[in-house]
Amino acid sequence: AARADDPRRRGFNPPSKRDGLHARPTMSAPAHSLHHHILLLRPRLARSIRTLSSPFSNPFPLTSPSSRRHPSVVVPFFSTSQSSLRRSTGSPGEANHPNRRSHQATHHSARPESNAGAAVKPACSLSDEVHSLRTDECAAELSAERAASVIDVNPPRGTRDFPPEEMRVRNWLFQNFREVSRLLSFEEVDFPVLESEALFIRKAGEEITQQLYNFEDKGGRRVVLRPEITPSLARLVIKQGKSVSFPLKWFTIGQCWRYERMTRGRRREHYQWNMDVIGVSKVRAEAELIYAIVLLFERLGITAVDVGIRVSSRKVLQAVLHKYSIPEQLFTKVCVIVDKLGKIPVDEIEKELTLTGVSIEAVKGIIQALSIKSLARLEEVLGSDGEAVADLKKLFSLAEDYGYSHWIHLDASVVRGLAYYTGIVFEAFDREGKLRAICGGGRYDRLLSMFGGDEVPACGFGFGDAVIVELLKEKGLMRDLVHKVDDVVFPLDEVLEGPASKIASSLRRKGRSVDLVEDKRLKWVFKHSERINASRLILVGNSEWERGMVRVKNLATREEYDANLDELD
Repeated sequence: AARADDPRRRGFNPPSKRDGLHARPTMSAPAHSLHHHILLLRPRLARSIRTLSSPFSNPFPLTSPSSRRHPSVVVPFFSTSQSSLRRSTGSPGEANHPNRRSHQATHHSARPESNAGAAVKPACSLSDEVHSLRTDECAAELSAERAASVIDVNPPRGTRDFPPEEMRVRNWLFQNFREVSRLLSFEEVDFPVLESEALFIRKAGEEITQQLYNFEDKGGRRVVLRPEITPSLARLVIKQGKSVSFPLKWFTIGQCWRYERMTRGRRREHYQWNMDVIGVSKVRAEAELIYAIVLLFERLGITAVDVGIRVSSRKVLQAVLHKYSIPEQLFTKVCVIVDKLGKIPVDEIEKELTLTGVSIEAVKGIIQALSIKSLARLEEVLGSDGEAVADLKKLFSLAEDYGYSHWIHLDASVVRGLAYYTGIVFEAFDREGKLRAICGGGRYDRLLSMFGGDEVPACGFGFGDAVIVELLKEKGLMRDLVHKVDDVVFPLDEVLEGPASKIASSLRRKGRSVDLVEDKRLKWVFKHSERINASRLILVGNSEWERGMVRVKNLATREEYDANLDELD
């Protein structure tokens, strides 16, 4: 009878010396794992497996289910077939061990008969197999970690990055915006990008209210990323109250956000140049603003052949609606629909107008009136006594005085989509029709009163950055804006880094832009100086510096000479 502590009662027999292995300490019964097979293999393989199984040999130890229940047992957890184990033993004696067959039958499923005749693969050690499996598993875990840490490098859809070359274009354009504003004696202001939602939710039907980036902040307040700037300006004027004296001539360059369908020149964020005149009721204010737009075009190299400015008045549409007895409360809805003329088919415009409650006769009259393209024809339809005709006549007369009459023409279909416009409206367009409106604006005399302020006459325009850049590229007018510096300073020896820093600091205080380069080869420095369009290369060498001099190379003329620090102007 077998003894109670006989290892065979626990499911396996320890190998004998005739098998080439020495006895190992008996393992606990739950450890039915690969360690059972290890004890039947060569000592070298056993040592390899134990090493691989050690939690100190790999930062990602893999364990079997049994070892998770018994933390003291750490083994590789993988599946293997009997055939691979037999191939791994390396000797017929081990493969034919009398107790091996029963052990395999106890702990592994029998090999399918269908594979009995399969070709035997070349022998490989079990340690190699384990190592390969563990390496693949670790690689997979590392790949998963890397994948989890990788972010999408693209900005949110509809927004832009500005790398150096794009930033130079933006700065150049903004510089022109500011210069034109300065020439017309406008002062710069700015407003927060984050505004109260109530500031932009005015009248139902405005398309812009459906395009807001709006949300509730942590204080429970409804806020938006501003879709335009004019309401912010009105808010500030009301806030300033009696501390400001009219007229105000303000301009700003700010970022705006609209969640809208993107097309060429239309993004979900853009920068916008706004010029506004507050406190002037005469048409001269509009004439001044249109002149600012024309002046900018001329500075950028754009001519009246490239761009035109359509002009009309909201009062034209008001007169037509009054003629057909259309209620005033429908005016805003009609403006929003009519603003789509030229963007969608006319029959769709007619259908939308009919759905608002406008009669078919009135719809035909509106479409006919808004197709007028000459001031003479408009006068025939509306009469010469109306405000719309009088205002437009005055504007065209002032355009002659300013010298930009060839830039503008009447287009009664221009109404602008925002509810606050009350009088003359205008927009600049690409005459080839490839781009959307470049800019637009008009009179908004009642905007301040809509927000609780006094009724103050006002007009202004918004000019986006995206469309004008597209137009400049289309016309081949984009400037070659390159990065330029005045001087490159380079020490020829590490011990001269201090003097080189002193020279760079002195030149910068004199107003020169200096690129201080260190730890580079001289050949690289020459190429770098040419790449950034430097005017001079200043080399700090031992022999020259001992005499208080540096070597100067004029990169334009290729002239070289020695100069002291005071001579480096």
